[in-house]
Amino acid sequence: MKLGAFSISLSVKDIHVSKEFYENLGFDVFAGDIEKNYLIMKNENNLVGLFQGMFENNIMTFNPGWDTTANTLENFDDVREIQKDLKKKGIKLEQETDENSSGPGSIILIDPDGNTILLDQHI
Repeated sequence: MKLGAFSISLSVKDIHVSKEFYENLGFDVFAGDIEKNYLIMKNENNLVGLFQGMFENNIMTFNPGWDTTANTLENFDDVREIQKDLKKKGIKLEQETDENSSGPGSIILIDPDGNTILLDQHI
């Protein structure tokens, strides 16, 4: 199963303080809009999303179809195929995408320890 680029999406209290902290760790702003309270920070192939007031807990995020620089991968597993495979394996999904659609879509599942996993396909 090809899940695409991995990042951690952090629920932060003050995006400006968090931005400065991660810049001090060598991260640069890669995407996002601080005025809309979200930034994607990048250090080599490491991605950290900073989100203020958008969700309660931290989320592991995978982007099917993207590499770590948001370039479209030639070969990837569509989120709908991943969804079908997970359901066949008996994995409960908290949010599903329309299996009859194409293009962008997302699914959410929770691991055995309560960690949220988002598979968020943008293409």
